[in-house]
Amino acid sequence: MTELLVVAGEASGDLHGARLISELRRRVPDVQTFGLGGDEMRRAGLEPVAHSSEISVVGLTEVLKILPRAREIFADLLREVDRRRPGVAVLIDFPDFNLRLAKELKGRGVEVLYYISPQIWAWRRGRVKTIARLVDRMLVLFPFEVDFYKDHDVDVVHVGHPLVDEVPVLPQAWDGDGNGDGPFRIALLPGSRAGEVEALLPTLLESVKRLSAELPVEARIIRAPTIPPEMLDEAIELAGVPVEIVDADRFAAVADSHLALCASGTATLEVGLLGTPMIMVYRLASWTYALARLMVRLPNVSLVNLVLGRRVVPELIQGDANPERIASEAARLLTDAGERERMRAALAEVRGRLGEGGASRRAAGEVAAMLAEVSPN
Repeated sequence: MTELLVVAGEASGDLHGARLISELRRRVPDVQTFGLGGDEMRRAGLEPVAHSSEISVVGLTEVLKILPRAREIFADLLREVDRRRPGVAVLIDFPDFNLRLAKELKGRGVEVLYYISPQIWAWRRGRVKTIARLVDRMLVLFPFEVDFYKDHDVDVVHVGHPLVDEVPVLPQAWDGDGNGDGPFRIALLPGSRAGEVEALLPTLLESVKRLSAELPVEARIIRAPTIPPEMLDEAIELAGVPVEIVDADRFAAVADSHLALCASGTATLEVGLLGTPMIMVYRLASWTYALARLMVRLPNVSLVNLVLGRRVVPELIQGDANPERIASEAARLLTDAGERERMRAALAEVRGRLGEGGASRRAAGEVAAMLAEVSPN
């Protein structure tokens, strides 16, 4: 039996971790995975020490609230490591937690494979020295990350992005509607964490209300599995806006939408791969945002814009993320065919920029190779 620690702390990491575990079990049938994850990783076979939703938050204020529980989970993971003695650990994104964990694991002689790089090329670049010291192999999703890590003497492998396989090519709303005289279908993606949804959803719903005064629209919320339905129901009732909640076939629902209003994060890549025009909207606590501005070194925030290397998707952040501005940008994209088609043409490049499919399979191959190195017999 081969023991493997796997730790993911967010919804996207949980999904990618589940794909990795499934692929790995085909290569190493006797592998036993344990650690921190969500529902997807549990279904793939992870024996959970805790559920990742307990400590998946955004913003400094929110982090302070869950610190006691995070410390408990941290200690529980190490106790389980001491009991089961894995030779390898796979740490998935979630850097503030996982890099601290990597230090403890290295002290116990556990080889650390990091899957999905923290965005240190965007902010807090000093952490690359910590990574070089603690991480035995870094698996990255984006081609541009390879040179960055090589420049800092980190063993790095580009495996590609799992979303290339996970997000299908589907018919798009604009292709079926010609010039699109309405009603326009608007997809709302307010995030996968409760704090994000609480901060963004009321603003998005108010934006839809304002937009509906100008154009015929039908709104749908794409619910992340980590968000309880009652949270959305409450926001919809307070806003007084008729909105459909989509729980299943979210990719089909987004592809069938004329426009997406999307929180920053992995969801922007999903929407980009589907080719649906979008506006990225994000808001943080004021002091969290002030600190982030001091540290971020990139001109764009959206992953789609970063992958494409230019500003394609509007980014409405903090004060700009208000209902009036969002509704104005939405109306422009829905009614300006030239602007809309320019965005659609650019989004059609995203899939090619992310590389070939098979990322989870290649990542599993790297994990299997490291397991073999640690336990050659």
